[in-house]
Amino acid sequence: METFLHILKVIGLILLVLLSFNIIIFVHELGHFLAARWRGLHVDRFQIWFGKPIWKKTINGVQYGLGCIPAGGFVALPQMAPMESIEGENENRKEPLPPIKPIDKIIVAFAGPLFSFLLAVFAACIVWFIGVPDKVVKTNEVGYIAPDMPAAEAGFQLGDKILKVQGVPTNGFQGNLDSVREQIIFSEGDKIDFLVDRNGEEITLTSDFNAEDGSWDKRRGVRQVGLGYRDTIIVGDVKEGTPAAYSGFKQGDIIDSVDGKIVYGHAQFIDAVKENKGELVTVKVIREGEPLEIRTMPLTPSNGWKAHDNAKLLPILGMPFYFEPPVLVYPTPGKQIKESGMMMFTTIKKLAAPKSSIGLDQLQGPVGIGKVQYQLLDSDYPLNYIFYFWVLFNINLAIFNLLPFPVLDGGHITMALGEMIFKKPINTRVLEYVQTAFVLLLLSMFLYVTTKDIFHRDKKITTDTIPEKPIFDLTLLKKALGEKVDE
Repeated sequence: METFLHILKVIGLILLVLLSFNIIIFVHELGHFLAARWRGLHVDRFQIWFGKPIWKKTINGVQYGLGCIPAGGFVALPQMAPMESIEGENENRKEPLPPIKPIDKIIVAFAGPLFSFLLAVFAACIVWFIGVPDKVVKTNEVGYIAPDMPAAEAGFQLGDKILKVQGVPTNGFQGNLDSVREQIIFSEGDKIDFLVDRNGEEITLTSDFNAEDGSWDKRRGVRQVGLGYRDTIIVGDVKEGTPAAYSGFKQGDIIDSVDGKIVYGHAQFIDAVKENKGELVTVKVIREGEPLEIRTMPLTPSNGWKAHDNAKLLPILGMPFYFEPPVLVYPTPGKQIKESGMMMFTTIKKLAAPKSSIGLDQLQGPVGIGKVQYQLLDSDYPLNYIFYFWVLFNINLAIFNLLPFPVLDGGHITMALGEMIFKKPINTRVLEYVQTAFVLLLLSMFLYVTTKDIFHRDKKITTDTIPEKPIFDLTLLKKALGEKVDE
């Protein structure tokens, strides 16, 4: 029964993803359609998705359809530009259509991005009302330094506060364009400069970076230096039979230090546990505002339990962490639209920058975007996230379509402006060749990023062959604590 319900859930989420896509595309194309009707243009077809229609119906001379290639959509407007080689010819049209004014072309072309923008404003108003989980990590303090990574070699220390990256002031550790993580990802050049506050003294550290290589089916990794942010470690629900429970840890304890070394974050604490396999360690915790020292020992589960199939069998305390539930924030529509626009402009800028590590292979096509929507809908805040996604995606869609390239709305606007300046339209045959070439280029790009969407696999956590919980032989711990143990 559970399997059947899970299948129904997956099918339902996929249908919701398709519905979300179709609404976004429909609204954009509706802008073109309504503007064309307003300006008196002839409309051949109104189709969602490209390719041969898998469904079509003609109403009042307009063919409405659903294509077979789930990417984009179009309104066939033969008076705008010749697109017969791409959209197909209209066999029912018997007489040539009269030319239209350049201003009509500009209005109709601009209406699509305008409607996408209006849909983004609509979604932003909903997010402003219902809120969205805060994704920003507001601290700029270093809480983890990965060994054998560039940050460690550059001389970073736990507790350093990162003030600037490449001369740009930081705003939090991640979640903003100007936060530490995002500035590292979007940085340019062979080195990354950091301005750091260390015990009240400002120093400059210069670091290399790592970026995982890609392949034909795998995306390249983004720039990393091996830093994590400082956070508070709170003990979760301690289970009986674990070293943590036997040693006396309780839910709500705050980890302060291990063997006298201050703990700055989860990753550092996990490393400290792994390094002390089979050895007694003293963990200082804060319990109800009072310090308390607990002696314990990391042990390897005797039943071979691992966090996931690809994990190594490591010593643990069997102590889960407690994480505060996300806090809902209520950003204004203006703030949401500004942030979405800045993200798009920054991405375009870094794609064009020769010293950036951002490339086409790191973009996502329809399949990748669909996966993101699926994950958002499968989260604890599906409505909040999906409307927030609509803001980002529709702003990006509007900006992308306004780029001055043939086939895109911005290309139509550019050609119409040229027609106004030179008092004559571009040669029809030349224009058709140019537009066909750009369509093929655009489809090639979609195919390229879709290949990455389909074949790129993030590390998965599976639990098919894993016991429900780790089992420990506490004999070694008991002996280390000086307790009598029956042999």
